[in-house]
Amino acid sequence: MTDASKSATLKVPGATLYYEVKGRGPMLLIIPGGPQDAGVFAELSQQLADRYTVVAYDPRGNSRSTFDGEIKPLLMDQQADDAAALIEALGSGPAYVFGTSGGAQIGLNLAARHPNLVKALVAHEPPSMMLMDDPSEAVAADKALYDTYLKDGVDAAMGMFFSMNGLDAGSDASKAPPEFEMPPEEAETFARVSGNFEYWLAHGMLPLSLYVPDVATLKAGSPRIMVAIGEASAGQPIEEMSLAISNKLGIKATPFPGDHMGFGPNAAAFAAALDRSFAN
Repeated sequence: MTDASKSATLKVPGATLYYEVKGRGPMLLIIPGGPQDAGVFAELSQQLADRYTVVAYDPRGNSRSTFDGEIKPLLMDQQADDAAALIEALGSGPAYVFGTSGGAQIGLNLAARHPNLVKALVAHEPPSMMLMDDPSEAVAADKALYDTYLKDGVDAAMGMFFSMNGLDAGSDASKAPPEFEMPPEEAETFARVSGNFEYWLAHGMLPLSLYVPDVATLKAGSPRIMVAIGEASAGQPIEEMSLAISNKLGIKATPFPGDHMGFGPNAAAFAAALDRSFAN
């Protein structure tokens, strides 16, 4: 039986970060994607807590990680520095890092800016569209999504996002509510993440998508980088975006269970795949 999750906060320049710690062993930092927060990784953290000290957090601007003053746009270097601050405050040396979606982009930036703090990174389905041979269609799609948000609001834009990416809007706590009653913890996570949709659409989606990973620095650096792509994401836009970064890095993408949100419904198999990746 693993210990209960312990929550705390860390003051960083301009914000206060909320994080949760579970388990024992080497540090594993989890970086959420888009509007997500630490809560969506509750089951994955539980599956890993017998082997790692799992640290999951809410990126600044999401849920319980608040700005000191007014809301600010998402800055990629600031996000990477926030992750570095958590590792420095809680770790005893370089950490294993898992980032998913936009969190994988932050993880790539973390490994480039702070290579001494990252032992190995699994970047799960990073939307690295700017490394595609021709990113114009993907960029236009994201700008259309942003315009839909400005014109028609959050609900219309999120519906468009799920449709564009082949995602089932009822398959996890960061999307539309399922028709069955959720356990209280999942319901709380769903409410928090839903409340982050507007910040992500207004301030986060374009910076995360348009970020260009520093391929040269990553290739020359010490952290071991792995790009993970869900087996059920085959044929979806995110597969091509993720392959763009793995090809630029000269590495073969690693198949992982499920789709873009596979860490939720496939937590046990996903945890096993993560552990294998870090051990290799």
